[in-house]
Amino acid sequence: MTIDTPELRLQAVRDALLALHKALVDSERIGYEEAMGPIPSPNHFLKLLTSDPWFAWLQPLARLIVSMDTALDAKEPLTPDKVQQFLQKTREILVVSEEGDGFPRSYFEALQRDPDVVFAHARVASLLR
Repeated sequence: MTIDTPELRLQAVRDALLALHKALVDSERIGYEEAMGPIPSPNHFLKLLTSDPWFAWLQPLARLIVSMDTALDAKEPLTPDKVQQFLQKTREILVVSEEGDGFPRSYFEALQRDPDVVFAHARVASLLR
């Protein structure tokens, strides 16, 4: 795919991040239900996603996607510099660490346990090159 405008480049990264976020949410849901039991409804799951500490580590990625959506929907055109800022922020968030806690540690664990997360990560990584 040829990505020849800042908007198209950001849209492609945003779409790949959304797929990665979905893979992470699905993976975390499985782990949560194994540990805590079935989630009774979609509304309950949404509440868990937004307020339960189990899912809190996903919020930086969700906020990044929302900020990309806002920029893509803005009336003024995206500049190459603004797109580069989003790409850099994406690189900063998608850090993996076997040590510590927070996003890097939880992301490492998700990559270790779920091939869908690995494939979604690879898609994002290919767009960041």
